[in-house]
Amino acid sequence: MENTGSTLDTADLDAEPRRTAAEWAGLTVLAMLVLFTGAFIGMFGPLVAIACEGCQDGVRTPQFGDALFAVARYAVPFATLGTVVGIFVPKGGARVGGTGLGVLVVLLVAMLVLGQ
Repeated sequence: MENTGSTLDTADLDAEPRRTAAEWAGLTVLAMLVLFTGAFIGMFGPLVAIACEGCQDGVRTPQFGDALFAVARYAVPFATLGTVVGIFVPKGGARVGGTGLGVLVVLLVAMLVLGQ
């Protein structure tokens, strides 16, 4: 007697479920939020870090100025780009986007510390 029952293919177990249009739209909004946040932190983070109300010209000379601008010029764009790419890979998604936003906030705090 031949077994005619259904069998599971191992490829079906390894396949990721396809994303719906709503999930793609949510990931796109998250990616735009990451891009906006990265651009804002990259452009205005150093300015906020060196701002000084009590100084004559409104800015102070930071002790670690080169490190401050290196973070703004290299670390923030790489973190932003890596997060956006990570959002759209098959195993990525909202978790990668949340982690990337957290990394951008940590980089902003690092710039504020370096600007003091």
